[in-house]
Amino acid sequence: MKIRKHKNTLLALGLVAVIIISFFYFFRIDLTSDKRFSIAEPSKKLMAKVDAPLEVTVYLDGELNPGFQRLKRSTAELLEELSVYSNKTIRIEYVNPSLSDTQEERERKYVELQQRGLSATAVYERDKEGKSIQKVIFPWLEISYKGKKLPICLLKNIRGNSGEENLNISIENLEFEITDGIRQLINTEVSKIAFIEGHGELNDAETYDISKALSHYFQVDRGVLATDASILNNYKAIIIAKPTTPFSESDKYIIDQYIMNGGRVLWILDAVRVSKENLSATGLSPAIELDVNLGDQLFRYGVRINPVLLQDVQCASIPINIAPKNATPQFEPSPWFYAPLLLASGAHPVTRNISEVRAEFCSGLDLVGDNKGVDAQLLLASSDNTHIMGTPTTIDLSQVPKPNDKAYFNLSYVPVAVALEGIFESNFANRMVPKGLTNTQPLKQTSTRTRQIVVADGDIIRNETNGVASDSTTIPLGFDRYMNQQFGNKEFVLNSVLYLTDNEGWMQLRNRTLKLRLLNKQLSSDEKTLWQAVNVLIPIGLLLLFGIGYQLARKRKYTRR
Repeated sequence: MKIRKHKNTLLALGLVAVIIISFFYFFRIDLTSDKRFSIAEPSKKLMAKVDAPLEVTVYLDGELNPGFQRLKRSTAELLEELSVYSNKTIRIEYVNPSLSDTQEERERKYVELQQRGLSATAVYERDKEGKSIQKVIFPWLEISYKGKKLPICLLKNIRGNSGEENLNISIENLEFEITDGIRQLINTEVSKIAFIEGHGELNDAETYDISKALSHYFQVDRGVLATDASILNNYKAIIIAKPTTPFSESDKYIIDQYIMNGGRVLWILDAVRVSKENLSATGLSPAIELDVNLGDQLFRYGVRINPVLLQDVQCASIPINIAPKNATPQFEPSPWFYAPLLLASGAHPVTRNISEVRAEFCSGLDLVGDNKGVDAQLLLASSDNTHIMGTPTTIDLSQVPKPNDKAYFNLSYVPVAVALEGIFESNFANRMVPKGLTNTQPLKQTSTRTRQIVVADGDIIRNETNGVASDSTTIPLGFDRYMNQQFGNKEFVLNSVLYLTDNEGWMQLRNRTLKLRLLNKQLSSDEKTLWQAVNVLIPIGLLLLFGIGYQLARKRKYTRR
């Protein structure tokens, strides 16, 4: 009896010690192989900065299929996990927009949500009798913080993926999307980025949509470099968007030394000049090399943009008039081989899980030099049915290659965009500093560790517009009016700038991978009765065996006395 009392005392003392230790030391253990219930260190640091309650309204509610139930459950689990590390409470409310007494009230709720930017998603299912049922769901949540609200879309819908794959991608991106929204709401320090002007770059109207998206994170400026060598010192990143006239040596020097001091640059450049006006009017246009005097500088950093044009079978479509002359126009979609739909790398946080990126008159690029201190990663590439057209040449719309001509489309995966990270060598090492500059500092010949992204197509960042930069006249970046499809241009450019300016590693959340474990639908249907019986009878059988064993053990124990 004394031994048993000592054991009970030790057990009680052990429990008390665990409680005391857990009071002073907080820890959580995730035993899953892919750490699906763990949040990243940047997310923990972010939640520690929250100084007011967060109110989250989840509109993904109601009668959902198993896939969307999983997305809802994952959202709830993530919000609960974030609340553990938050200084303030996170209040979560679930709202089913379809739950209304009348059809008119339901429609009113739908319109109200649509006006706030929360678009609906139609889900088609089949009942037990095989009838098709359409359900309207809103895969969104809204975060409220200090009177500010921000909607966040929970569903990623990538063209070409199955529904299960898109739902799994959505779950993979939950932590990034939700913490990105919280970051926007609580951020009080606004960093600055700039579009460089003065070399025929895209204007305000042509970059309105991406500027608006970037303004949620940064103060977006525009301007010429002039003669002040320190003009870029306060900017986290700069964007050079489709210049058409040469850079002076002074401008190149300012950009070079900005990079040497840790500056980040997004180069979006054309290497070939094409007249779209001539193409529209006559069906012909010369294609000649466009030299903006940046070749030597990019070469020193490890990249060469080749003055060629890519044609790709995987491309956008344009309307072609097939009616005879003087007849009523009759348009049919035709492949526009000069507008490739570029493949996005799944191995980099900038391009992981984004749709194809629409380009137009793009070129290819090569990695050059022996810069061992720079790590280069592919971001965008053409498909496996690509043709390279050298310059100078003439584009003739009447000469259309056949898509199945393997001898013509004989190249694969030509690089169009790369990310560079590391220590770069100055383009002005062992050279004279250009004259006329002010506020110059001693020349730095090697950079601190920094990042650059080079894209061999200027149109990737250009949105179509009616000429006035406003929400009502600007077509969203990446939206193709003729195909009625949204491509990944905006997400690519936005992710590129966020990656360039990311010093905390939170963009790595986009690289999170969860293994997709799908049920065999045919097998689960055929063996439905078997597994129902297994799930019902085995637990009951185990309970019976335990009860019988327990009673036998008690009987044997006390009958001996």
